[in-house]
Amino acid sequence: MNRSNGSARKRPPPTPKESWPNKQQATTPTTPVIDDEFLDEDVFLDETLLPEDEESLILRDIEQRQDFASRLAKWARPPLSSGYVSQCQSIMFQQLDIDYVIGDSNRELLPLSSGSAAIIRIFGVTREGHSVCCKVHGFEPYFYISCPQGMGPDDISHFHQILEGRMREANRNSKVPQFVRHIEMVQKRSIMYYQQQKSQPFLKIVVALPTMVASCRGILDRGIQLDGLGMKSFMTYESNVLFALRFMIDCNIVGGNWIEVPVGKYRKTAKTLSYCQLEFDCLYSDIISRHPEGEFSKMAPFRILSFDIECAGRKGHFPEPTHDPVIQVANLVTLQGEKQPFIRNVMTLKSCAPIVGVDVMSFETERDVLLAWRDFIREVDPDVMIGYNICKFDLPYLIE
Repeated sequence: MNRSNGSARKRPPPTPKESWPNKQQATTPTTPVIDDEFLDEDVFLDETLLPEDEESLILRDIEQRQDFASRLAKWARPPLSSGYVSQCQSIMFQQLDIDYVIGDSNRELLPLSSGSAAIIRIFGVTREGHSVCCKVHGFEPYFYISCPQGMGPDDISHFHQILEGRMREANRNSKVPQFVRHIEMVQKRSIMYYQQQKSQPFLKIVVALPTMVASCRGILDRGIQLDGLGMKSFMTYESNVLFALRFMIDCNIVGGNWIEVPVGKYRKTAKTLSYCQLEFDCLYSDIISRHPEGEFSKMAPFRILSFDIECAGRKGHFPEPTHDPVIQVANLVTLQGEKQPFIRNVMTLKSCAPIVGVDVMSFETERDVLLAWRDFIREVDPDVMIGYNICKFDLPYLIE
């Protein structure tokens, strides 16, 4: 122990030896840690900002959509007047097409009906140019059979039960609550052969749906076992008349005439099935068919669309929808009675040179062209579509 000036000093502790990595250990570089306050905001600038060309494309796409929407608004039909909106005036329109669909019975118009029923649809245009879809309820399909001798009014209910049972067996998959709605005896006269009597009894058979007329006719042709009459087959009358045509005959409706639905006799449809401006429900007994005379001989302002498409065909191959895109859709819309069209436009894939007197709209993809034409059809709402071979080529090509 060393002593100096009478005070003892301790030896300082040994410093730790530096550890050197083994030759077999891999050395990894260390990344310096930088505080957030020293980070430059410009480091993230390149990640958040879009390239200039992509941003300009987005802005141009937005501008094109806004411009296209403004054009569609100019081509739309005139807005409905307050009388139509409040349902305080009669609806008078010239009908163009009549068909039917199968739907649920309207309990509001027909409280006693239930199940599926045939709904007549009448499409047309008013004097003001409003598109109309009139859904008619309550008209049922029917046909006639000759009444067998010895059958009286008291036997009809039993005949009804037998025919209902046979119809239920033949239509087991149908969920209609009643196949044969009712049967009544009427006095009619057949136009077949020479007959001295003016009229004779017939049975009018009313069924639930138009498709059941053929099924019921087949059962009656093959024959039914009747008490007191044995096996009896029946000749049917007017069982091949189309349902829509039957409706027109009974309601005195001819092609293209004017139809009136009085105020208070129609109800606005709760769930619309079309893009028509006026879509409403009514009973067939409330429809008034106007004869084409005087003021009802005039034409409504129908919108007539003439269109044509062009495809990028391959050399030596006829265009196919799966391989050859639609590169152009040209449209021309004219009002009935006008000499000049009020819409002239063409929708093209990619750019196109200007065309004098034509509104040229260019799109980047075929999908954009087709969607634009779809929106154009919905907004313009044409009543008649014409064109060269559009039923055999243009329309099927666009659909596929």
